[in-house]
Amino acid sequence: MTSFKWIALALLALPGLLLLAGRAGALSGRAPTDLGVRDGRLKAPSGTPNSVSSQADLWPGHPQQAYARIAPLALQGADAEATLARLRDAALALPGAELVLQRPGYLQLTFTTRWLRFVDDTEFWFDPQAQVIQVRSASRLGRKDFGVNRGRVEALRARLAAG
Repeated sequence: MTSFKWIALALLALPGLLLLAGRAGALSGRAPTDLGVRDGRLKAPSGTPNSVSSQADLWPGHPQQAYARIAPLALQGADAEATLARLRDAALALPGAELVLQRPGYLQLTFTTRWLRFVDDTEFWFDPQAQVIQVRSASRLGRKDFGVNRGRVEALRARLAAG
């Protein structure tokens, strides 16, 4: 077989191998152990363009500060817990969503893609000082997320505002 045929065969097999790896969980990454609120802030954005954070400006000089910057979510009425409950319900209605942790003023969820089983970790925290819901969402693996985390947060913002 010529080298061209081997290359063509390898290129044809690659998507199937990638799908098998994803379905086997090889692309899900490890759950971070450092999520949550510390000293009034969520974890810093990722070092690569695969996350968003409403607190990106709290990390001056961060290499992904501009890419990660996203507005916090507004409270719906004056009740933070009711807003978080609506946010939780809206998030759980999205494909691949799973609630990891819920405590007063805080939600942690994961979102898993259907075919390759990539996992994004998302946090929502009621910031009593700013009176907003701070958010951080990041992919566990990969250098880029192709705007998926931003799109999901903006979709949740729209659902929350729509009632």
